[in-house]
Amino acid sequence: MQRFPYGKTFLVGFGFFGISVIWPLFNSLIPPMLEDLGLSAVVIGFILTWDNILNMFLQPWVGELSDRTRTRLGRRKPWLIAGAPIAALFFILVPFARSSVLWIALAILGTNVGMALFRSPTIAYLGDLFKPEDRSKANGVINLMGGLGGAVALFGGGALYRMGVPLPFIVGAGILLGAVLLVVLAVKEPPLPDEKESTGEEVRDKKAGLWQTLKELFVSSDRSGLYLLLAIFAWFIGWNAMEAFFTIYARNVHGIDEGTGTQMLTAFAATLILFSIPSGIIATRFGRKPTIITGLVGMTTGLLVGFFVSRQIVLLVLLAAMGTFWALININSLPMVYDLGGEENIGALTGLYYFASSAAAITGPIVGGLVIDLTGHRSLFVFSAAAMLLAIFCMNRIKTVGGNIKQPA
Repeated sequence: MQRFPYGKTFLVGFGFFGISVIWPLFNSLIPPMLEDLGLSAVVIGFILTWDNILNMFLQPWVGELSDRTRTRLGRRKPWLIAGAPIAALFFILVPFARSSVLWIALAILGTNVGMALFRSPTIAYLGDLFKPEDRSKANGVINLMGGLGGAVALFGGGALYRMGVPLPFIVGAGILLGAVLLVVLAVKEPPLPDEKESTGEEVRDKKAGLWQTLKELFVSSDRSGLYLLLAIFAWFIGWNAMEAFFTIYARNVHGIDEGTGTQMLTAFAATLILFSIPSGIIATRFGRKPTIITGLVGMTTGLLVGFFVSRQIVLLVLLAAMGTFWALININSLPMVYDLGGEENIGALTGLYYFASSAAAITGPIVGGLVIDLTGHRSLFVFSAAAMLLAIFCMNRIKTVGGNIKQPA
């Protein structure tokens, strides 16, 4: 039996490490700059959703284009080489543009576009380089690297910021470029089977493409793929709403200040990181569908219990427990999406995954905020639990073989 290639997986994970360094700095340091320019919370929130709006449309398109890219470097690397420097350059410009709404908006937009150009191709390596039965393990390692990147950004970014406002942006951009360069130099892209055995016309025929893949999900008699995307959309709505409003909930319901509320969420993040690799191993043993459903049941139970919790320490323990269940969901969802289609369409499938998750990142805080305005802050937990229940319903509609999506004949 061939051993799992942990060394290669950690190398691939450096791409996600670099990506994950940027976003914590982006989300924690840029909002105060925008507020200092006199922008309202609504406008700041809108600007912070630009990346998700772009991800809904640009990442699926880029993912499909990377499937069709043919260069001596491979399919994905040209997108990494093009997108990472754009993102790094505009990210460095952000603190120097903070005296003008127009210039900082342009710097933020440039960062978002650059990141969107290479994220799908980077993550598509999960499908390119690993066999279907190894993808959950590999995604666990890759997400562990992403968690470490986020931790590096949060712990180091604050110290650098105190030394000089531009420093975390410059260092973060440097880490991004270094990580992507390591992937470009060290990761060897495999040739597609059809490139070795088929003519160019046959290659084009085998590639469903983004919109064709999406169309087939809607018109197919087996709606497993559509239900999976709906499940992803539902569970990300639930968690994005919780993440967006937890500190407000903690302040208004438990009297916990915003700083402490933010620190409490690190309990969730910590167990998510620690359980990333085990969750991939569990899914490899028992199947992705039952593993994800177990995570959803655990998240639903935790959210419903959270509605009744009144003690801060109990809430902290509950968040830590939910982090382990979220790992079961998050680590195995993208590999399950790859079970939808052929190896030639990995980029397009990656784009569809990010389309669903990005749409949820926009929808969740808006709908969740409306529910809170109408029914009070405690309803946040009930709203998120309802979204998880919807995801469970969708997951149970998926036809599987051995725990994974049934492939069409």
